[in-house]
Amino acid sequence: MWQVLLCVIFALGMVCYSVFLTDYGDAHMPMILAAAFTSAIAALNGWKWSVMEKGMLAGINRAMQANLILLTVGTLVSTWKAAGIIPSMIYYGLEILSPSIFLVTAALLCSIVSLAIGSSYTVAGTIGVAMIGIAIGLGVNPAMAAGAVVSGAYFGDKMSPMSDTTNLAPGVSGSNIFDHIRHMVWTVTPSYIIFIVAMFILGMGHDSGSAEMEMADILQTEIQKEFVISPLLMLPVLFLLLAIIVKIPALPAIFCGVLMGMFCMGVVQGINFNDFFSIMHYGYEAQSTVPLSNDYTVADVVGGGGFDGMLWTVSIVLCSMSFAGVLEATGMLGQLTEAIVRFAKGTGRLVLCVILTCIGVNLLTADQYLAIILPGRMYKNVFEDRKLKPKNLSRCLEDSATLTSPLIPWNVCGTTMTGFLGVKTIEYAPYAVLNYVNPIVSIIYGFTGFTMEKMTDEEYEKVMEERRREEEERMKDLEEA
Repeated sequence: MWQVLLCVIFALGMVCYSVFLTDYGDAHMPMILAAAFTSAIAALNGWKWSVMEKGMLAGINRAMQANLILLTVGTLVSTWKAAGIIPSMIYYGLEILSPSIFLVTAALLCSIVSLAIGSSYTVAGTIGVAMIGIAIGLGVNPAMAAGAVVSGAYFGDKMSPMSDTTNLAPGVSGSNIFDHIRHMVWTVTPSYIIFIVAMFILGMGHDSGSAEMEMADILQTEIQKEFVISPLLMLPVLFLLLAIIVKIPALPAIFCGVLMGMFCMGVVQGINFNDFFSIMHYGYEAQSTVPLSNDYTVADVVGGGGFDGMLWTVSIVLCSMSFAGVLEATGMLGQLTEAIVRFAKGTGRLVLCVILTCIGVNLLTADQYLAIILPGRMYKNVFEDRKLKPKNLSRCLEDSATLTSPLIPWNVCGTTMTGFLGVKTIEYAPYAVLNYVNPIVSIIYGFTGFTMEKMTDEEYEKVMEERRREEEERMKDLEEA
C-alpha cells in the first residue's frame, strides 16, 4: 500500500507543482512522468512491461470516442464561426441580453438544451462558445460565464435520459434509468436552486454601464462588417439539436453540422472553397483586431476553433489515460479503493466513501467513465449487503463522478471545457457552483438518511439470488478456463 500511495502522491504532486507553481502550467509532462514512475514501481514488483503497455492502450482506447468528438467539434466551431453562425448567435444575444441577467440566462439556456440532448460537450462547444463571446461583449468576466455554461451543461449531462453517464451509473449499480433520474431529483433540486441564486447574485454586480454598452456596440458593429448576419443562420443549430434529440449518434450528427457550416461559408459568406481546408484545420482567422478590453479583441471572440485547436486537449487525454492504464492494469487502483471500504461503517460514511472515491478516481485516472464504473463495481455489493436500494448508489456516482470531472484541469472533461470555452479550469471552477454543491448535498443526505431508501425483504432476497447465480456462472467459467 505504501508503494501505491507513493505513486499517487508523486502524480498529484507533479501535476499541482506544474499547474500552480510554474509558468508551464500544463499537466502533460507531469502525467507522462507519473506514468513512467508508476511503471517503474510496478516493474520492481514483477509486473511485465507488456501488461502495463496493454493497460495504457486500453485506457487510451476508452477515451478515443471522446477524442474523435473533440476533434470534430473543433472543426465544427471553426466552420460555424467562418459561416457566421456563431457570430449571429453572439449578435442576437447582445441584442436581447443585459449584463445583470446574462449569467442566469446562460445557465438556464445551457441547462435546457443539455437536458434535451444529453451532451455537455455539444452544448459547451456550440452555445457555450457563443455565451463566452456575448460575455466579453457585455463586459462580464468570461470565467463567470464559463462556470455558468459548465454547470448548466453538466446539469443536463447528469439528468437527461439520453446522456451516456445517466445510463452508465444505473447500469453498473443495478438500478434502472428512470428510478435513477427520479432519485437524483432530490439532490439536484436544492443544488440547482443554490446555483441559480449564485448566478443571480454574481450578475447583480454587472450593471449595464456605458463602457459595457459601448463594448457591445463595437462588437456588433465589427460582426456586421465581417459577416452576413441572418436569423436563418440559426437553422444549423436547430438541426444539430434535433438530430441528437432523435438519437442520431453524436459523431455523425456533429459532422453533419460541419457540412452545413461549410455550405453557409460558401453560399452565405462567399468564402472561396480553396480556403475551406485551412479554416477547418487551423481555425477561422477573423479580420478585425479592434480591442474590446485589455485581454480580448474582436478576432478573439469571432475567430479561432479548428481541428488543430483541439490537439492540446487530445494530447492531455493520451497522457492522462496512459497513467490511468498502468494504475488499473497493475491492480494499484483496486488495492487503493479496497482500503477505503474498510472505513465505510454507517450509511453516512458509506456515501462519503463513494463520493470521495469517485473524486479520487477522477483525479487519478482523468476519466469520468472509470470514476463511475470502478466505484460502482466496488460498492455495489456493500450497498446490497446493507439493504440500500441500487438507486442510492447510482445517485451517489452521478452526484460525484459526473459533476466533479470538469473541475479537474487534467481530467478529460476539464480539458475539454477549457478547449471549447478558452477559459482555464482553475479559473471557471469557483463559478461552476452546481458541480461542487451537489456532492455536498449528497453527503448530507447520507448522514441524515434523507431519501436513502431501503430494500424490502423480498427485494433483498431477489438481489441475493441474483448474486448467487452470477457467482456460480463465474466459477463455472473459471473451471472451463
